[in-house]
Amino acid sequence: MKKITLLLVTLLFCATSAQAQKLTVLLDWFVNPDHAPLFVALEKGFFKNHGLDVKLIAPSNPNDPPKLVAAGQADIAVSYQHQHQMQVSEGLPLIRIATLVATPLNSLVVLEDGPIKSIADLKGKTIGYSVGGFETALLKVMLEKEGLTLDDVKLVNVNFSLSPSLFTGQTDAVIGAFRNFELNQMAIEGRPGRAFFVEEYGVPAYDELILVAASKNVADPKLRAFVDALEEGVQYLINHPDESWKLFVSGDRASLDDELNRRAWKDTLPRFALRPGALDKKRYTRFADFLLKEKIVTTVPELEKWAVELL
Repeated sequence: MKKITLLLVTLLFCATSAQAQKLTVLLDWFVNPDHAPLFVALEKGFFKNHGLDVKLIAPSNPNDPPKLVAAGQADIAVSYQHQHQMQVSEGLPLIRIATLVATPLNSLVVLEDGPIKSIADLKGKTIGYSVGGFETALLKVMLEKEGLTLDDVKLVNVNFSLSPSLFTGQTDAVIGAFRNFELNQMAIEGRPGRAFFVEEYGVPAYDELILVAASKNVADPKLRAFVDALEEGVQYLINHPDESWKLFVSGDRASLDDELNRRAWKDTLPRFALRPGALDKKRYTRFADFLLKEKIVTTVPELEKWAVELL
């Protein structure tokens, strides 16, 4: 009996120790429906069931999370596939371990009731953007599909005021608008928009939001446990969207329960990666080659150095 009691105490201690494994995840921006699987996994206890004590943190500067992970100040960061490729090209020791949003969200948006009915109509027009480099590269390729170049349009940096610049007439179109947010915001304002989707105009399909870790930690079993729990969160989210919404806007996130986030929630659901840990090697390589061709990156290392499917 003493041996059995000792065994039970030992097992309980081991289980408690496993549950105490802390893991910090830095988001890419303020909390929004793009992060739904993470919060569902947290609220449903899936992370805890896998022996993890996960803390989700919104950054004060959205450019910092991957850099902080590379510096060992956090375990995982939510990033973007193109951003990750650029940072790897610059030498940051980061590796993609999972996907959150598995389709592009980026789009070129115009007013639905405006004169722009096709991309060809943009000749001589003003196009707003927020982040140069990647967004303008997307625009360049989209224009080329209609026989236009960047010289055929006027570019203006609107500093993230995408839909307002359309409303005021400052711009005729904007690149970098997320189809699950800006389009809904415009509809709520009574000025609906029309989106031209980047992947339908010459841009290879890519993952919008991914999860990255420090390359040196790729064999850490905590990362595999995290990805497994995240998949459970996605499955629950897809099977129980209404219950998941209530979990998402619970507690200190109650302020997110508004019309914009409810619409964004609905539009984002079908875009989450159902198998977060799966890696389509050809798809990732194709997009990396696209970034290289468009001079967004200067080098593309071997795939296994910057994107993996965890064992």
